[in-house]
Amino acid sequence: MADTRFVVSSSPHIRAEEDTRSIMLDVCIALAFPLVIAVYFFGLRALTVTAVSVAACVFFEWAYRKLLKKPSSVRDLSAVVTGLLLAFNLPVSVPYWLPVVGALVAVVVVKQLYGGIGKNFLNPALAARVFLFSFPVWMTSFPKPQPGQWNALPLWGPVDVVSAATPLSFLKHGALPADAYNLQDLLLGQAPGSLGEVSALMLLLGGVYLVVRRVITPRIPVAYLGTVAALTFLFPKGDAAPLEWMLYEVLSGGLVLGAVFMATDYTTSPVTKRGQWIFGIGCGLLTVFIRYFGAYPEGVSYAILVMNACVWLLDKISLPRRFGVPRLTRFIRKGGGKA
Repeated sequence: MADTRFVVSSSPHIRAEEDTRSIMLDVCIALAFPLVIAVYFFGLRALTVTAVSVAACVFFEWAYRKLLKKPSSVRDLSAVVTGLLLAFNLPVSVPYWLPVVGALVAVVVVKQLYGGIGKNFLNPALAARVFLFSFPVWMTSFPKPQPGQWNALPLWGPVDVVSAATPLSFLKHGALPADAYNLQDLLLGQAPGSLGEVSALMLLLGGVYLVVRRVITPRIPVAYLGTVAALTFLFPKGDAAPLEWMLYEVLSGGLVLGAVFMATDYTTSPVTKRGQWIFGIGCGLLTVFIRYFGAYPEGVSYAILVMNACVWLLDKISLPRRFGVPRLTRFIRKGGGKA
């Protein structure tokens, strides 16, 4: 009789319980924290903008693969996550056609044309956001939060926006927004901004959830936020106190959203530990550089996209060195140079 205690099979021999769908579901749960606070501060229109964005991303994912007769990938929930992140990068007052255009760019142009999930080299939601800056009137109008007023903005029809200066607009001119927004306002979300930028506290809670669930490691967020904190503390603008300037810089704009949910994207970030540290530091350096010297107050989107394009190099130079082979030589032999 054959011994059935040992079974010989082809690899892989170790299987994890997690799959793409479970990971994306955890990301959706983590994003629910800032979504709830966005609805509280901006009313039900925040929910409808998010729903339109998610529905458009799911539709384009389904339609593209249906058109090319490929297996549907809607059930892996990656399109839902893209839709949520795209909505979080938009002001609540945008017309509903804007997230639909953004979804088309994110899902079809940035993701599916490269082969789908795991093959795109740019973060789809961030690339779509940068494209949508072609409509600056809609993308740079930020209504003032109105806590608890569910109908603060109309659900249908044009929105008469009473825009308010964002904390970043103050910082851009070298002044602290202390008279308009204090640090508690920025932490809780009582400040104008995109849907996913308003509450640093909710974003950090979502990040802690992802770390506890082991969906992400804290390397990239810590390196990213730490680099921005260190640079802004060492080089404050104007007459601001270094610590206060640093806290306002870290809590303003989309920095926490980008560090926790965008820069940690599996597909567009390095796989090695050393590469992840370098990636996070690079994002921090570029963000501060753009915020200080660029024309636009925010630099998170551009910084992450630039570092996305460098991931292939970071993965090459940060691989563990094989015994007996110098790292530089191995890099060149692998195709890093022509010599």
